[in-house]
Formats: sequence, structure tokens, C-alpha cells
Amino acid sequence: MAFEGLSSKLQDITRRLRGKARITESDLKDMLREVKLALLEADVNYLIVKEFIAQVQEKALGQDVLKSLTPGQQVVKVVKDELVELLGGTESKINFTPNPPTVIMLVGLQGSGKTTTAGKIANLLRKQGKKPLLVACDIYRPAAIKQLQVVGAQLNIPVFSNEQSKDVVHIAKQAMSVAMSKLNDVVILDTAGRLHIDEELMQELKNIKKDVKPHEILLVVDSMTGQDAVNVAKSFNENLGIDGVVLTKLDGDTRGGAALSVKKVTGRPIKFAATGEKLSDIEVFYPERMAQRILGMGDVLSIIEKAEETFDLEEAEKLEKQLNKKKELDLDDYLAQLKQIKKMGSFSSILKMIPGMNQLKDVKVDDKEFVRIEAMICSMTKEERKNPRILNGNRRVRIAKGSGTTVQEINKFMKSFEMTQKMMKQMQNNKGGMKKLMNSLDSKDLKGLLK
Repeated sequence: MAFEGLSSKLQDITRRLRGKARITESDLKDMLREVKLALLEADVNYLIVKEFIAQVQEKALGQDVLKSLTPGQQVVKVVKDELVELLGGTESKINFTPNPPTVIMLVGLQGSGKTTTAGKIANLLRKQGKKPLLVACDIYRPAAIKQLQVVGAQLNIPVFSNEQSKDVVHIAKQAMSVAMSKLNDVVILDTAGRLHIDEELMQELKNIKKDVKPHEILLVVDSMTGQDAVNVAKSFNENLGIDGVVLTKLDGDTRGGAALSVKKVTGRPIKFAATGEKLSDIEVFYPERMAQRILGMGDVLSIIEKAEETFDLEEAEKLEKQLNKKKELDLDDYLAQLKQIKKMGSFSSILKMIPGMNQLKDVKVDDKEFVRIEAMICSMTKEERKNPRILNGNRRVRIAKGSGTTVQEINKFMKSFEMTQKMMKQMQNNKGGMKKLMNSLDSKDLKGLLK
């Protein structure tokens, strides 16, 4: 996961600082040396690291910080604030024209994920009430047009292509006419890439920019390429002029240096971050939220937004009414809740957004576990799902065979389900039930639930 190494080190440093009643200049220098090494190991540009450390040092050495009642917390705040600035300060939105369609041109090297990103952005904008049109402007890469058509079909978003033409400017202009006739208010151009930056590629992009006049030129950058990503961003910006960056593959094994460097190097904001392979795995880039995630402060706002976006309100209300009528939660209810949560994305990614959860170092979350649980429940009879107490040894053996699991796994799941039943019952019986329950659970219990 992006920033994992950096995040872990910065959290260790800030955790030690928070507990200190007094902080000396010597303490600060030692801390800043560790922060500097952590950033360099994360592949952040050296000059940017140097400037970042200087800014933190200047603010953290202030008398208001050193003589405050909570100097450790004050220093952590300084680090967070500077990290937010490094990532862009505030969110940067798409500039929609008052006279549609708004034209968004995606550029980047081959393999950066432009075609999939085109679909992801179209899907995200549609959720915001827009009516996008995808345009296949990559006429060189084999099956590029077909790939965009497949993405469009999966999302039920129209795709314009002209396989007879070899003139991308002509294709883009045709797409504009189609968009106006079909009342599409956003046009997303999926342009060609190369394995490296060359004159021919840049000239083609410049021609599109000159004749079509896109309102937004977004550079799609593979964050796994580290400092190369920053060099690519710098080159594209100098040659073409970009309006923003989309970081892809942030779910991969990346050190995160690209994200921390690209804004400072190009002066252009990161507008979106792609966080997974699904066509829904993209989000608006919020510098403050990302800084909070890196420092282990959580990102509750993003969890709420994901829930609001993915949860079926009618289904949730229906489930709540059913639970209020029943004495306790059954396995059908449990499965319905599990399916709602799965729509939000991987459980491991959600867990990272919960404040303090990063501190549970030995907690391992296997998202495949939810697939196994679903298989177990679906292998039960209707009667067994309604009344799990009848699950004797023979029944559990049958369910294990039907779900491709073991009896031990069935037993482990049923034990955790019984705990969930107790939690739900306590919440129904007491207004402060949830609070009392969480107070009664120590960290060992929490880890047991997550393992």
C-alpha cells in the first residue's frame, strides 16, 4: 500500500513525541533527522526533503511550541501542516465550463493506466450528475480502442471511436459534435502514450490542445515508478502545460515519493488518486486527509463519504426495521450487512482510515476472509441461517464441504458471529450500549476480532 513504509516510520516518531512533557532543541534535531531519512527512503526528492525539514524546524523551534503545555502534540501538528502543504494544501477540483461540454484530456506514458483512469473519472463524474462521453484517441496501441469500449460497456457510459481515421484531432472534433448532439456535458479524451517522452508524442498532444482547446489536461502518473514519475510530470508540464495530475496504482507496493514530490516540482495539483483495480476505485485527492492517513490520524470523512455513496438507503432502513422487530441478528441479516460494507471497497483500506488502527501493528486483515464467510452462509439452509443454534457437528461438516472451507473455519466464524449478536443485542437494549461495549473490549479482544 502507498506510503506504508513512510507512514509506519512517521507514526513511530510522532508517537514518541506526543508523550513528552518537555522537548529540547536536541530532541527536535534528532526527530527531524529521522523524518529526513524516512522521506528520503520513501523516494522523495532530496531538495524537497531539505526544504520540508527547514520549514518544520523553523516552526517547531518557536517559543510557542517549546513552552506550550503539550509541546509534543504541537510539533506533530507542525509536521502534519507542512505535509498538507507539500501535498498541495487544499483540494483542487475539475474546472467545468459554463458552456458544456467540458473537455478533459488525459495524457501520460504507456502503461500509466490512462484508459482505465478515463473510465474511472467518467464513473466518478456521473455520480456527481454529469453525462460523460469517452473518446478513443489512441490509434496506435493494439486493442486500445477495444479496451476503452469494454470499460465503457462495463460502466454503461458511451464511447466514441473512429477506427477508419488516423487523425486524432479530427476524431476529437467529431467527438465534440457527437457530445453536443447527445447532450453529453463532459468529454474525456483518452490519448496515446509512448514508452518514453518523444517529440512525435508531444507534437500530437500539442495539436489536440491547439485545435480542441481542452478545459483540463490531466497527466496520469504511475506512482509505482517513484522519482521517474516526478521527472515525467516535470517534462510533460514544461512541454505541454498540464492542469493537474492523477496518481494511479496507489494500492501497489510503492514508497509514495511521487505523490509527495509531484506538486512541489510541477506546481500543478494532484486532482485524483486511483486506489485499486475496480472502476470505482478512484477518489478526489484531499491533501489534508492524505496527510492524516500517513500520520495514522485516520480519515473518517472519507469513510463517511464512501458509505453515503455506496450504501443503499432503502435497504439499510429495511434492515434496521427487521432488526428492531427481531430478538437478535440472524445470518441473513449478517450477510446483507456484509454485502453493504463490501461495496465500500477492501476492508483493509477502510481499516487504515480509522484513527488509531495503524497502531495495531500485528493485525492482519485478509479480504478473502469475507468471500469465505459469504460462501459459508450461502451453503447453509434457510432454517440454519434463521436459527444458527441448530448447527450441530454433522451440519457443520456439510457446510464446510459445500463452501470449500474447514470445520475449524466454520467454528471460528460462528464464534465471532455470536459475539456480533451480543453486541447488537446490547445496542438494542441500552442507548449507551455501544459505548459500554467498546469500553469493555480491550485491545486484545479487538485484535482477536480482526485476525
